[in-house]
Amino acid sequence: MGWQADHNPRPGDVPGQGEGLPEPPAGFAHGEGWDAAPPSAVLAAALEAAAGPEGLYEGADTDALVGIVRQWAAVESWAAAGMLGALRAMMREDGEGRPLLRRRGDVPDGWDDSLNYEVAGALAMGPVSAGNLAGLAWALGVRLTGIGALLADGTLTRAKARLIAATFEPLDDGEAARAEALILPEVAGKTYFQVERLAWRAALAVAPDVAKRRRAKAERERARVTVFREESGAVGLSGRDLPAAQALAGHASVVARARLYETSGAFPGQAASSLQALAYLHLLNGVTARDAIAFARAATAEPPDGGHDDAGSEGSRGEANSPADPPGDSWSHGDDQGPDDDDDEDPGDGQDPGGGEGPGNGGDGPGSDGGHPVLPEVTVPLATLQGLAERPGDNRLLGPLDPAMARDLAAAAARSPHARWEVTVVDDQGYAVGHGIARPRRGRAQQPRPPGPTSCGLPARVNITVTETLLRQLAAQAAQPRSGAPPSDWEFVPRMIKDGYGTWTLTLPGGLDLAVRFDVVPTHECDHRYRVNAYAPSDRLRRLVQVRDHECTFPTCSRPARESDFEHAVPYDKGGGTDACNAGARSRRCHQVKQMPGWTVTQPKPGWHVWTTPTGRTYVQEPWRYIA
Repeated sequence: MGWQADHNPRPGDVPGQGEGLPEPPAGFAHGEGWDAAPPSAVLAAALEAAAGPEGLYEGADTDALVGIVRQWAAVESWAAAGMLGALRAMMREDGEGRPLLRRRGDVPDGWDDSLNYEVAGALAMGPVSAGNLAGLAWALGVRLTGIGALLADGTLTRAKARLIAATFEPLDDGEAARAEALILPEVAGKTYFQVERLAWRAALAVAPDVAKRRRAKAERERARVTVFREESGAVGLSGRDLPAAQALAGHASVVARARLYETSGAFPGQAASSLQALAYLHLLNGVTARDAIAFARAATAEPPDGGHDDAGSEGSRGEANSPADPPGDSWSHGDDQGPDDDDDEDPGDGQDPGGGEGPGNGGDGPGSDGGHPVLPEVTVPLATLQGLAERPGDNRLLGPLDPAMARDLAAAAARSPHARWEVTVVDDQGYAVGHGIARPRRGRAQQPRPPGPTSCGLPARVNITVTETLLRQLAAQAAQPRSGAPPSDWEFVPRMIKDGYGTWTLTLPGGLDLAVRFDVVPTHECDHRYRVNAYAPSDRLRRLVQVRDHECTFPTCSRPARESDFEHAVPYDKGGGTDACNAGARSRRCHQVKQMPGWTVTQPKPGWHVWTTPTGRTYVQEPWRYIA
C-alpha cells in the first residue's frame, strides 16, 4: 500500500511520480494513468500537485476533475484503513508479552478502558465512540478481512465498511465469513443504502433467525418513545424498536394525512416533509384532518377589513402548493455516506432512504384518511410463505426482511380487506419474467372474512415472488389427484395454462381466493407485444416496466419505479418507440439530467440501461434482482 519513488529517496523527500505515469492534472482524465492508480502516498502527492499551491486545479478540465474527486475519495478510504491498522497494533502484546493498552481476553470484550481513553484523547471523541472505532478496527482486520481490503483499496468508504461490520456483528465467525463472501463481488459502486441492503440480504441468507431473535428482544426490552433536542434546537419525538406491521401502518397513516393536507391547498409553502411532521403531531394529539385544514385556511384568509398582504396573497387563497421535493426527486433518498464518519455513536434517529413517501394507490383503506390511500409495499417469496425455504423478503422503508418478519407482515396484510396482492415470476438470476395482479375470483357469492381482527391488519401492497422452477413444480403437483381437503394457506395452483404463465389461484389465510393472470415481463428479450403507437404507454406496459426495473435506472438512485417517470431511452420525438426495449423508470430529476447535453442512455437489451456521462464514463444498471 505504500508509495514507490522513482529513485532512492532520503528521509523527507517528496515521493516520485512513478514510472510511465502522465503529469497531473491531465493524467486524472478518464482512461489515463492516474485515474486508475491504486490509493497510496504517491497518489496523494499527485493529487496535491494537481491542486497547485492555492488548490485551484488550474489546467484541469471537468473530465480530469471527476477523476481527481474519485481518487481523493480513494485516498480518504486508504488513510482510514491505515488509521484502523494502527489501532489494531495497540491490541497486540509487545515483545516481552506485555499488553499494549488493553488486557488480554476475548476480543473485543476484553479491551481495557485505557485504550478507549487514549484514543478518545488523541482523536477528540467520546470514549464510547473510541471503543466503537477500535471495535471496527478489530472487525476489519480479523473478522472481515475482505471488507478491510476493500476499504484499503478505496472501493468502500469507512461509513460503508462500518455499516457492513455492524450488520454482521450478531453472526458468529463462520457465518460472518460466508456473508462476507456473498457481498464482496457486489459492493463496488454501490451507495450507502444499497450496501446496507446487500449486507442485510447476506446476513439473512446465512442466518435467517438472527434478526428474529434480536427483534423479539428489542420489542420486549427496548421499545420506547424518546424526546430529544435536535441540532437545530427544535425537539425530536421518536418511537423506537416497534412492531413492524404496526409501525408501517402508522407511517402510511402519516403520509396519507400529509398528502391530504397538500392537496387541500391550505398549507401554502410547506414542503412534503413538513406536512408529514404536522400530520404526525395531529394524529398523536387527536386533531382531525377536517379541523386542521379549516384552521389553516382561517389562518391564511384575508383580514376581515379587506386588507391583504401583497407578498404571497395569491398563495393564501388556497392554491395548491408544490412540495420542495417533486415526486420524482431522486436526491431525497439519504446521504450516500450514511452516519457521520467522525462519531460512531447512534445519533438518535434513523435515516429514511425512501424519502418519506409511501408507495402505492390501491382502494380506500384505513391509511387513506379520506384521500388517496397509502399502501406500504412488502415483497415476500412464496417459498417462504409455504414453509419450503427461509428466504428473506423486502420492504422499501425497512430494507431486507428476515423470513419470520416477512411472514408476519404478509399475514397481517391478509387480515386487512384493503390489502392489494401481486405475484412476480423470476428466473434463476432473480430477474422478473412474469407478473400478475391478484383479484377476487368472479362468481363467488360471498368472500371469506380475513382471519383475525382487522384492526391488527396491515393495509399493504404485497408482491409474492415465485421462481419459474417452483411454478413448474406446483403445476405438476396440481395435475395429480387431489385428496379433497380444502386448500391450505398460501396455496398457489394453476387454473388455466395456455401461453406464458397462464392464470392461477392464490388462497390467502382465511380462505379468500384470488385469481392471478400473468403477463410476460420483457426482460431478456422484447417481442414488442406491448408496444404502443403513441407517446404515452398503456397501463400494462407501464406496470411491467416498473416491475422489471423496480427502481429508477440511474445506478445510484433508489426512487421507486412506481414514483418515477416512464422515460424513452431514445426520445419519442427522435424516433424512439414506446416499447419495453426503449423504456425505463427514471426519477424526475434523473430524467431531467438525462436530457442535458452530453448525457445518453442506451439499452443493449430490455432492462439493461447504459448511462454515458459528458466525460465519457459509463455506468450500467441491470434489471432488479428479486429474491424468490
